[in-house]
Amino acid sequence: MTGTLTVDEFRYLKEKLSREPNSIELDIVGAEWSEHCSYKSSKKYVRMLPSKGKRVVIGPGYDAGVLDVGDGYVVTVHIESHNHPSAVEPFGGAATGVGGVIRDIMSMGTRPIAVLDALRFAPITQDGAKRTRTTGVGGKGRVLKSKWLFKNVVKGIADYGNCIGIPTVGGEVEFDPSFEDYCLVDVASIGFGRRDLLVKNAAEPDDIVVLAGGSTGRDGIHGASFASKALEGENRSAVQIPDPFLEKLLLEATIEAVDQKCVKAIKDLGGGGLACCLSEVSDSIGNGLDVDVAKVHARESGMSPAELMISESQERMLFITDDTGLEKLKAILEKYRIPYSILGSVRQNPDLVVRFNHDVVARMPFQLVAHAPLAERQAKRPHDFGRYVAVRPPALPKDLGKVLLAMLANPTIAGKGWIYSQYDHEVGVRTVVKPGPSDASVLRLDNGKFIAAKLDGNSKHCFLDPYAGTMGCLSESCRNIVCSGAEPIGIVDHLQFGNPEDPEIFWSFTQAVNAIIDYCKYMGIPVVGGKVSFYNETAKGPIKPSPVIGALGLIEQESWITKPALKDGDSIFVIGKTGDEMGGSEYYEWYHHITGGTVPSVDLHADKQNADAVMKLVRAGLVGCAHDCSKGGIAVALSEMAVHGKVGFDVNLDQLPGSCSRPDNLMFSESNSRYIIGTARPAELHSVLSGMDRISFAEIGTATGQRQKQSAKFSYKGRTLVSVGIADIESNLNDSLAKIMKQ
Repeated sequence: MTGTLTVDEFRYLKEKLSREPNSIELDIVGAEWSEHCSYKSSKKYVRMLPSKGKRVVIGPGYDAGVLDVGDGYVVTVHIESHNHPSAVEPFGGAATGVGGVIRDIMSMGTRPIAVLDALRFAPITQDGAKRTRTTGVGGKGRVLKSKWLFKNVVKGIADYGNCIGIPTVGGEVEFDPSFEDYCLVDVASIGFGRRDLLVKNAAEPDDIVVLAGGSTGRDGIHGASFASKALEGENRSAVQIPDPFLEKLLLEATIEAVDQKCVKAIKDLGGGGLACCLSEVSDSIGNGLDVDVAKVHARESGMSPAELMISESQERMLFITDDTGLEKLKAILEKYRIPYSILGSVRQNPDLVVRFNHDVVARMPFQLVAHAPLAERQAKRPHDFGRYVAVRPPALPKDLGKVLLAMLANPTIAGKGWIYSQYDHEVGVRTVVKPGPSDASVLRLDNGKFIAAKLDGNSKHCFLDPYAGTMGCLSESCRNIVCSGAEPIGIVDHLQFGNPEDPEIFWSFTQAVNAIIDYCKYMGIPVVGGKVSFYNETAKGPIKPSPVIGALGLIEQESWITKPALKDGDSIFVIGKTGDEMGGSEYYEWYHHITGGTVPSVDLHADKQNADAVMKLVRAGLVGCAHDCSKGGIAVALSEMAVHGKVGFDVNLDQLPGSCSRPDNLMFSESNSRYIIGTARPAELHSVLSGMDRISFAEIGTATGQRQKQSAKFSYKGRTLVSVGIADIESNLNDSLAKIMKQ
């Protein structure tokens, strides 16, 4: 290595410059060419993702994807991670992750209207900790650290979103031993704005470069490099300091500047600081920049040019304006009391020129800095891939009612009220469907339409089979969108793996990419943005492959909005087949401590057909409620619907379409492409489904209300297999996580 560059990268840089780079230039290039910023291991693969569609205005490669939602309006969406920083300093790491992805939305000229998060932690119970990867530390210590990380990550996300006034409307959480001493913190943001006000980054020579927002300090220096290698120590200097109140002012100033059309380009300062921001802006506008970093408003005295260039201090934005717009921009920034510095100007040449008190300290072609040489990684299928498939099935438990209650108390499945109760998810008055039991959150748009959003992932499935597991994540995320009454219109992905230099880990990554390509091409849903995060590992080993899929859906009419609450007297239908696909299921992994089995596959034709059928039923007004089947299977999904609707239910497992060989598999299989529908018009619903080609469906039971003793009843082969009081189900589902966190 030469600094943060490999020997080959240093040689490449030297050849392109035809000279030795100086130390400042090495720091600039080291930040931009880090894995975190350059995507040098993944770029040639993610370029293959299908990104075209009738609603796509701007696809991958920008700060956020842009989708047309009609009537001159667009939604923007982006997803980011702050894994390494959150593992070291969970509150600040998570909070600055929220701030960063919000600024990505602002960079497009749109107003952020929502935040979602997807989180991964090691087990937070003693029982879960028994399966941890190491044995040198007591289980209690591992649990306490995981709970500490979990508690402070949630608090960091909550505090930042609450302070800035943007609702955190949804998310998901998984607990797995592979995240020991680590965590994954994915944050997505959605924006909304007018299409004609989108900032697409264009500039002309002599336009003016303005840095606005927080003062620059030494926090976050080498943060991008820190995130581009395994976490081996707690480098707190690489973690940035959040200031959500300043970001709120910066948000309002940015939106006002966009409305007044006094900015021509916008870029947030995230990973790599000014080094990455300046080179990427220069590349996007196709012109060089000449800036003097001595003019940067700094928090600390005596900062060197290199420190000023690679600091990742938060709440900073770069604007490019012209002589006419500058006075307007300055007036807006002064109105909101936002510090700013005029750094330099756009030049009609191919160079990024950095000065310090007028002296040139770095000069390099912007295209050279902005485009790292791609890394050639080897992908090798693990020699023992599939070793977990042939596992001995567990003995059938004597009391599946107790199993159901235990499954509902599983922290991965249990209600997440302890989390979202800390979020102000109603601020902004757009939230129509709130976080909780609903499949997806729904937000009101200004044109009378609604946007649905959901994040989903399944590390356990992806560990056993990264292709099938990733495809299952896509199916689940889209099912959640469909169950809200929406049509999926766009996907963002966040692909998280260990060291890409390990061929077997890199093979898992390529399998995930192939799954996204195959699914999205078949479904006709474009991928409009995403993130790849490598080196997610500690000295104890890599995380499990953890792709997270975010889906957006559009609801044209308010009457189509659908929730998962069963009503008294509803007939219960299941669409889709249930199979003996128990690999990676919460039933196997969490309840029986079994890793292995066949991972649920996705039949693309059936998946699309089933989704289309549900959308057709919703639009026909035949669906009273809908819920997808995923973690925990049908038993968990029905329990959630019953609790949400304050009713019981009586279902016959024999009626489920499919080929399950055991009653516990029928209850807890996580087979894909399945929907549970509650309806007050069963005959009409049955007639519509019967008229569709080869749809697998069945009426399996009824919701029972206050007039009867409320219970969850499952029958099998002519006898009552399970009968559990709804009060017990509600207690285990809704109260378990809070009780664990109070212990």
